Amino acid sequence: MSTHDFEYECAGTNARGLLALPEVREGEEVLAPPYPGVVVCHAWKGPGSFERERAEELAEMGFAVLVADVYGGDRAKDNDEAAALMNPLMEDRGGVLKDRLHASVAALQSHELVDASRCAAIGYCFGGLCVLDLARSGADLRAVVSFHGLLAGHEFGATPVASVLACHGWDDPMATPEAVVQFGAEMTRIGADWQLHGYGNAMHAFTNPAANDPGFGTVYDSTADARSFRSMVDFLFERLETDD
Repeated sequence: MSTHDFEYECAGTNARGLLALPEVREGEEVLAPPYPGVVVCHAWKGPGSFERERAEELAEMGFAVLVADVYGGDRAKDNDEAAALMNPLMEDRGGVLKDRLHASVAALQSHELVDASRCAAIGYCFGGLCVLDLARSGADLRAVVSFHGLLAGHEFGATPVASVLACHGWDDPMATPEAVVQFGAEMTRIGADWQLHGYGNAMHAFTNPAANDPGFGTVYDSTADARSFRSMVDFLFERLETDD
């Protein structure tokens, strides 16, 4: 597995992402290129070590992985800076955010080692909302997986192509049980192939070992992390290893 910085044009901004690729080693059975691709959409502080680690894990499994950058190179040092970066995009989900997300998918799909017909996207927190919006807006993907993503709907006027898996902490204060019901109704209404896995006693950011702020609603849960990771892997292999 190899990683390197990956700059790409992202709907009016210069994105600074990371590309992780499988490494062919003599004598080992590995998938040969072109590889199925996965876009990793970052949480609200921007791409960092957490997203990099996930990308490396997936590359070891045979996926070509792009850690996307919808902030145009900016990174947040604290929650206030994160909100300042995220909120303008949240207010323009059908415009700038959608364009940057689709540009990130196109950047991965255009890579010479990637099979553009077998791509997916995964995302965490804000990035979870991002991958759900990729599905909502009809992005040409086989699958999207949201981890503790914000579930608030948005109308794009498109029918999802991607199958949807939402991994949700049931005690997430940022996505209440009422929001879950609304999300399910929305997915059914727009014709999505969707499923939601709810993890009891898990809060927001349950996949992030650095999350430890019960007052803010973000707490790591090793059990939910492991179970949701396995669900993601099974889902990706189901959707990306076939010619459907």
